[in-house]
Amino acid sequence: MTKVRKAIIPAAGLGTRFLPATKTIPKEMLPIVDRPTILFIVEEAIRAGIEDIVLIQGRQKTSIEDFFDVTYELEDKLERDGKEKMIEQLKRIRSMANIISIRQKQPLGLGHAVFSGRPVVGDEPFAVLLGDEIMVNKEGEDTPTATLARSYESTGLSTVAVMEVPEKETHKYGIVEGEIQPSGAVRVKNVIEKPSPGQTKSRLALPGRYVFSAEIFQYLETTQPGKNGEIQLTDGMTALASGSGLLASQFKARRYDAGDKLGFLQANIEIGLDHPEIGAGLKTYIQELARRL
Repeated sequence: MTKVRKAIIPAAGLGTRFLPATKTIPKEMLPIVDRPTILFIVEEAIRAGIEDIVLIQGRQKTSIEDFFDVTYELEDKLERDGKEKMIEQLKRIRSMANIISIRQKQPLGLGHAVFSGRPVVGDEPFAVLLGDEIMVNKEGEDTPTATLARSYESTGLSTVAVMEVPEKETHKYGIVEGEIQPSGAVRVKNVIEKPSPGQTKSRLALPGRYVFSAEIFQYLETTQPGKNGEIQLTDGMTALASGSGLLASQFKARRYDAGDKLGFLQANIEIGLDHPEIGAGLKTYIQELARRL
């Protein structure tokens, strides 16, 4: 079975939930403690064995490309200052994968963003990781993307990550409907984009991790605009489920919606508690703050 070697990271959104901060700074570059959000996404892809990462970007997003490039002036100063550890960290970032950028000239939806990666992906299977969804795993534990890639490589079927959410929150997500298989995976029958109350009984939500066969492209190419005039990835997924088939699988990870203000703060606090330099101090501060509230 073909190995999953490529990934698409849609990063063309305007980041309106973080205005005015994102007027000039891509939301994917907002820091989680001392690392931009996008770095967590790229590292997850690499841990899954991904070699080529396709960034689907809009205007004013060149700072993402710059982050994964050489910064001569900065590295020269660090070298002169004897800060070898920082230099090694920068070298590791720029050499971790092949970063390929494609411009999405119009924000026509997630389905259109994924389809924009077709010239690079070609006929290969590929992962999709949303640029504002952070997944944190324990050391030695498979990431969600690695779990999906392994499923595809063993079954030959596209597989997407799902998580159970309360009924009152289903309207925030794409929701998967299907039948549970003996393996524990769900054989997908239908995918609904942000359903209205009562539209579905399923509570299996899509948190932004997917592995698709290239077949998804032929469905996205003919998908008509749906909600908000956008080409929905969920419509292409429903067509794929009716074609060669689509599986859904739950995963192990701490998940943060870093595209949401509260989720972004939660990520900073919880990942900050794990940080070797500030973790202890942050824990003490939180305990003191809790006593004052």
